[in-house]
Amino acid sequence: MSVRQSLLAILDQGPCYGYQLRSEFDRRTGSTRPLNVGQIYNTLERLERDALVRRGDADEHGHVYWHITDAGSAEVARWLAAPVVRTTAARDELAVKIAVAVTLPGADAATAVAAQREDSLRRLHELRRSSDEAGDGPEALARAVVIDAMLCAAEAEVRWLDRVAERLAAEPQHALALGLAADRPKRGRPARALQTHSPLIAPGK
Repeated sequence: MSVRQSLLAILDQGPCYGYQLRSEFDRRTGSTRPLNVGQIYNTLERLERDALVRRGDADEHGHVYWHITDAGSAEVARWLAAPVVRTTAARDELAVKIAVAVTLPGADAATAVAAQREDSLRRLHELRRSSDEAGDGPEALARAVVIDAMLCAAEAEVRWLDRVAERLAAEPQHALALGLAADRPKRGRPARALQTHSPLIAPGK
């Protein structure tokens, strides 16, 4: 989630102060990813450093309004026009946890997978209920868009856990365990295990 570009896009609609930005962000994301005020002001200061926004004077209530610059508006246009690039690196915390668990001697990876699946199903049911409660208007649509993305991700997670469980059931646990390697790694960067662009994935797939 790009807080930086999102706040910048809101400021492109007009000057805002910190709490106003938080409220606008909540309205436009269905209140599904709340931000704290400290995060907002830290982001604004970085945007100011990069000459994408400028700080205005305080009003009679002490609210300091932030204004977008021409460079900031250009950045918003680039952000909206460009696709979000998905990395192929395995950085997902759950995937890494399960991958490590299946290689640990004595670890019960199947139980870990089952426990995660139970929690993922609970989350999936909660999201389905939230999706059914969608109302009308732009704020309801924004919330529905975000919840649908979370719902699809949760459904995919349950399917992935089922595939992991099938793989574990097909292999004896002792055959999966990895002890510490006898070879001592040398200093330097580790070899890349994955290519940045997989040749097995066709464009547009």
